[in-house]
Amino acid sequence: MTVTKLTHPVVNAQLSKLRQSSTTSKEFREGIHNISLVLGLEATRSLEEETFQGQTPVGPFTGTVIKPRVGLTPILRAGLGMTDALLTLFPEAPIYHLGLFREKSTLQPVEYYSKLPPSPPVDIVFLLDPLIATGGTAVAALTMIVDWGIPITNVKLLAVLGSSEGLAHVQAEFPELEIWTAGIDETLTAQGLISPGLGDTGDRLFNTIRS
Repeated sequence: MTVTKLTHPVVNAQLSKLRQSSTTSKEFREGIHNISLVLGLEATRSLEEETFQGQTPVGPFTGTVIKPRVGLTPILRAGLGMTDALLTLFPEAPIYHLGLFREKSTLQPVEYYSKLPPSPPVDIVFLLDPLIATGGTAVAALTMIVDWGIPITNVKLLAVLGSSEGLAHVQAEFPELEIWTAGIDETLTAQGLISPGLGDTGDRLFNTIRS
């Protein structure tokens, strides 16, 4: 699978606003939500449908519903900023939080929380992670999901922004994974930060930036 980058002018404008350091936490949350909604819509184009027979106030009709059972897996804490947008599309979807943080000196992911049940009650999982920097956290989360029992072909990774290096890392580990992103930056700093990037997405979402 390849990485699909959105090319919508509204998404481009929203991403540009997210990049600005003057953007408030409220505006940042709204922008993450809006881009996530478009990512969700685009990434679900190929979902299988099944039909049913219904009745309108005027007459009978043939309707459709989404066939696969969908689960949402946000990576804490920044992935929470994408969750409500996907719940707009799948209001009954279960949410399986994964807690992973990147150790500052080694840049390696460390797991501290998992809400995955013993066996998967869903058919497809949307992994939500706003930033793919080195790709290490996403790879760790994907490994957890695959080990849980979801085939990688039934996982879609949604990201607001990724680095070329990080996305390539994820692709190398999971060539069959479907990745959707609103933007790609070429530079990854020695500290593992995307440049120009968005800054610390979690801090900007939850207004916990240290002055």
